Amino acid sequence: MARAWDELVATARRTVADGLVVGTSGNVSVRVGDTVLVTPTGVPYDRLAPGDVVGVDLAGRQVLGSLRPTSELPMHLAVYDATDARAVVHTHAVHATAVSTLVRELPLIHYMAAALGGQVLVAPYATYGTQELAENVLRALEGRTGCLLQNHGTLTHGSSLSQAYDRTAQLEWMCRVWLAASSVPGTAPTLLSREQVAEVGERLRGYGQPG
Repeated sequence: MARAWDELVATARRTVADGLVVGTSGNVSVRVGDTVLVTPTGVPYDRLAPGDVVGVDLAGRQVLGSLRPTSELPMHLAVYDATDARAVVHTHAVHATAVSTLVRELPLIHYMAAALGGQVLVAPYATYGTQELAENVLRALEGRTGCLLQNHGTLTHGSSLSQAYDRTAQLEWMCRVWLAASSVPGTAPTLLSREQVAEVGERLRGYGQPG
């Protein structure tokens, strides 16, 4: 549990260092058994210490720590309930948030969309911390490991904090590429087909080193 908390804090701090969040915006969680460790609400990540651990059960009841959990807890718990996620990263990344205000799905600008399950959808806007937002996110995540939140930010999940974070970084990068390509007057970016992205998805199954 202590190691998981340390990794969670390190991941949260990385979202700030990499410019994916400002101040205390965004949040990170990791599931350890039937306990979900989550960043607390309103506390700068650089102030978090080992004794500040915050944990809830899968029903949202606090079982560890005295700091209040993130206001986005309903969204995190909904993802754990509906998927096999072991970690969730939510950010207010600049380019991804900008894209979320322009389209209903991120155009297929790059084949690495396959790493998120295909074309990334935009969850309709709802007030932060609400069950409505959690439900909108689940619909946008169906069959995928990442989505955009309209006028809000990003959410990705994975089998580990490092995987969830890498997916967030990849999503922000794709949004930045699309915005850059779309900004040239008189032209439109070439997009990939769903079939081309699906083919990459198959190839990614065997990507990396064995074992």
